[in-house]
Formats: sequence, structure tokens, C-alpha cells
Amino acid sequence: MMRIGVAVAMGAVLALSSGSLALAAPDPLVNPDPGATGSIVIHKFERSSTTTTLTNDGTELPPSATAGLVAMDGVTFSLKRIDPTTYDLATNEGWTALKSLTATSAATMPSDNATTVTTAGGGLATASNLPLGVYLVTETGYPADAVPAEPFLVTVPITDPSGLNTWLYDVHVYPKNVVTKAGTKTVEDSQKYAVGDTIKWTILGNIPVADPIDGYKIVDPLDTRLDYTSATVSLTNPDTTLTEGGDYTLVVAPSVPALTNDVTIQFTTTGLAKLVAAKTANAAAQVKVIINTKINIAGDIVNTAQIYPNLASFDIQPGQPGGPTPTNPAETKYGNVTLKKHGLDATTKVDKTLEGAEFQVFATEADALAKTNPITVTPKVGAPVDTWTTAADGTVTISGLHNSDWHDGAVVAPGDPNYQYYWLVETKAPAGYELLAKPYKVEVLNTDTVVDYSIENSLANGGFTLPFTGSLVSTSIFYGGGALILLGVVLMVIRSRRKVSVEGS
Repeated sequence: MMRIGVAVAMGAVLALSSGSLALAAPDPLVNPDPGATGSIVIHKFERSSTTTTLTNDGTELPPSATAGLVAMDGVTFSLKRIDPTTYDLATNEGWTALKSLTATSAATMPSDNATTVTTAGGGLATASNLPLGVYLVTETGYPADAVPAEPFLVTVPITDPSGLNTWLYDVHVYPKNVVTKAGTKTVEDSQKYAVGDTIKWTILGNIPVADPIDGYKIVDPLDTRLDYTSATVSLTNPDTTLTEGGDYTLVVAPSVPALTNDVTIQFTTTGLAKLVAAKTANAAAQVKVIINTKINIAGDIVNTAQIYPNLASFDIQPGQPGGPTPTNPAETKYGNVTLKKHGLDATTKVDKTLEGAEFQVFATEADALAKTNPITVTPKVGAPVDTWTTAADGTVTISGLHNSDWHDGAVVAPGDPNYQYYWLVETKAPAGYELLAKPYKVEVLNTDTVVDYSIENSLANGGFTLPFTGSLVSTSIFYGGGALILLGVVLMVIRSRRKVSVEGS
């Protein structure tokens, strides 16, 4: 009996001991479980221009809450647990120590459990099997037109905000990127016919969704075949005129290396505030830059501008993440047309090349017929030219005319009202040949050949010999008769003088 009583007593002690251990162990509903693991679920979106009231308490939002946001796939994050000894989140001391921790200071602290995740399937990325601790999350890969989110700290777990009496081990975060979509660039070259004309390039730059905006500039590396003449800067939606020197600075200087001339427009503090105000007033507001340039050499001239949406982007090369966003390329085209003059030799009747034919070029047939408003090509070097002369080989190249099939940065087809024909008028014919009776219609196309048009001149009077005033015989008779008449007149004068002399004596 004694043995049974001792056994019961020991069992009771064990039971009490077991109960006291259970009470000492962390209650998973009240205290974090040191052996548990959790996750950080990243939901990546573009920052919206519309103010949202979404919660950011670590819980997952319903799909309806983010329906209007643009998800971002392909964004990479690195995560690492920061100094788990100091920040032991199974202890009160570990939590208290967090009050002096920042994302900046955490970046240089001891860490473990480093991992990398990339968003996919609608901007989602999950870092799983994370032991308890505080994690530094850094955006390391992002689109070129995006500004990365600032590094941030996340604890695993967090207090469940729904009841504030349990722990949440799967933490949902919603970092957003300021994304500056690529701007646009267009060219207006209609009614521009020749090198020397001034054409207009228009850049529309998107304004980032940020307040404040710490920097903004537009750089347009002009093609060497363009000479800068002037520029204006304004805001759209609502339209706002900006002042050089007050709202922005404008510098035109050789690029590095000096291959082009860079037109740089950089906003001042005053101008940046106007960007924020414009974006707040209308999400579609843009920066509008008009640059006027003179074409100095013929060719296919392509231009792309770079838009730097924040101060950090100023030091990043184009094409690199976080750097400037390029506009689409805008293009204008100026080419040439080559003529060859030929005609029959007056004696041999064999076709030959004709030197010395002179031409002028007109943009309309009406001008050509009236010989008004001839086109003038004004090259960068040399005098303006409005008349072209064929060389000894009969050819002449009229260079610097705007392409017929190109209008305001796009291809146009024959029959389109914007398709540009040219009319050549022969203003001086080669010696011994007739002028062209009518203007000669030509096109200037991108595919250039040695001779685009072969133009024949007719011999003077169609090659027919004009008659003289008489034959050789009749000419002799004419001169002989004239001599006889003259002799008769002389004799009459002599006789008359003799008669006067006799009567006087």
C-alpha cells in the first residue's frame, strides 16, 4: 500500500511539475513562438496619382481594394534578418531595442537569413520560412522608368491588428514605386521643303507622382545636323506658361563626348513646386517643351530626348534602372534628287549629255508655272542656292529637299494630301537646245540612285534649219543692183554740178 501511495504522490508531483512547465512556456496566442517561422508577402504596385485610404497594418487587403492599382511584375527584393541577438523578438528587450533601429542603420549591421524574391503573377513575391526577427527589405531590381521604393523594416511576427491579442506570422506589405512613364516626342515638318528651314520638335514629359519632387530635367541631344534656334517650356492640363530663369534653366552645350549639342532644361525649386501643383490639379498634366531647330545637312535625322524625373536619376546613365526615361524617337528626312540632261547632237544626231542647263525647284505646280517662290537650300557652309546647273556629264544633284513620302514623323503614300511632289523648271537651256515646255514633276525618296530622272532636251527649232532671207544668187543680184543704183546716183550728182557750173559762167 505504501508503494502505491508513493507512486501516486510522485505522479501528482510530476503532474504539478508538468503543469508549471506549461504555464512557463510561451502561449502562442499571447507570446511569440521562438520556434515558429513566418513569411513576408510583397504586393508591388505603381504609386497612384489618386490618394488612397488603404490600410498598411500587415494584413492582406481584399482584391477590390487594389483593383485600381497597376501591379508590377519583375521587381526584385532582397531580404535579410538584422542582428537576431540584439533584436530577439521572443523577448521584450528585443522589441524595445527596435525603437533606435532605422533602415539606414540596419544596412550595415550583422545579419543572416538573406534571401531574394521577384514579383510575378500580378506583383506578388513571397519570402517564406523566415525565423522570427526584424528584416530589412531592399528593392534591388526594378524597371528603368521606376523609382525604387525606399528600403523598409518588417518584423516577423507582428501583433494581429484584428484583435490585438494574437500574433500574425504572415505579414503582407504593399510597397509602391513612383513610375514615370516614357514621354513622347514629335516633329512638325510640314510645309518645310529644304535644308535651312526651321522645324519644330515637341517633347511631352510625364510628371512623377511625388510630393515633393526633388528634381526634374529634360535633356535633348540634338543631332549634329540640327542647329538650335529657340525653345519654350510650359505645363499642360492646366496650361501654365513657365519662365526661363525663374521656373527652369536652359543650357545648350556640346555633349560629352562632343558628338551633339545637348539642350538641357532643368527645373528650379519654384518650377518643381509648380509640377506638384499641376499633377495635383490634373493627373494627366505634363511638361511641354518645344525646341525649334534649323536643318543644316540633308539626311535621316532621328532625335530622342531623355527625361530625368527625380534628383537621384541625374547621376544614372540612360538605360540603367532608376535613370532617365527616353521618349520615342522622332524623325525627319531630307534627301536629294539627281537629274541627267541629254539630247541629240545637231550634226551627228547621236544622243549626248548636255552641260549648262539651269533649273529651279518649286513646291507646287502653280508656283512652277508662274515661276514664283522658288525653293532655296541654305546649307550650314556656303551661300544659299536656288538654281542648279548641269555639269559636263549632264548631271546635277539637287540636295537638301524634304522627302516626298515623309510628313510630321511618319510615312505617307502617294495620293495622300501630305505627299510632297516637286516641280522642276528649266530656266536656261543648253546652247543649241530648247527649254522644257512645262515643269517637270519629281519625287524625293529615301532610296537614292545615281540618276533619278533622265530628261531630254530638243534641238533648237526641233532640229530644223531656219531659211535665210534669200539664196546665194539672189543675194548677189541684190548687192550688184545696189552697186549700180549707187553708181547712177553719183553720175547724176556730177552732171548736176557741171550744169550749175556752165550756167554760172
